[in-house]
Amino acid sequence: MELKFDRIASVLFLAVGVLFIIGSRHIASSSYGSVVGPDIFPLVLGNVLVLLSIRLFFETFQNKNKQENKEKLEYKPFIIIFIATLLYILTLESIGYVITTFLFLFVCFQTMERSKWINSLIISAAFSGLVYFLFVEVLKGTLPGWPIWFS
Repeated sequence: MELKFDRIASVLFLAVGVLFIIGSRHIASSSYGSVVGPDIFPLVLGNVLVLLSIRLFFETFQNKNKQENKEKLEYKPFIIIFIATLLYILTLESIGYVITTFLFLFVCFQTMERSKWINSLIISAAFSGLVYFLFVEVLKGTLPGWPIWFS
């Protein structure tokens, strides 16, 4: 990837990470009797994003002398995953976490590697079910469950 692009992307990701951290401070620490509050995930995500963007920024200076290989940008997978992300955000509350996460992961896995659809099905189902179980049952958090029409 182009070093200039990486440098600009690292600064943008740093800004997004800082905004996540600031935004998480304005979210109530607990809701609906949940042990894990809604502020934890954005705070952790913001911290991880800030650390990774700082690392990327410094790596661009270390790799300055290495010869760059021009890679062809793949727009089609980006657009598919971007649209899948938008649909995931829009349908999470109405369809529920397990189904939307399963569909989102399946579409993303198939976009990246089409030939292994059985592995994509298994991993998507296991991940969405396991995360739902761990977050809701073990950590006593709240996630959108199953849709009304499914019950």
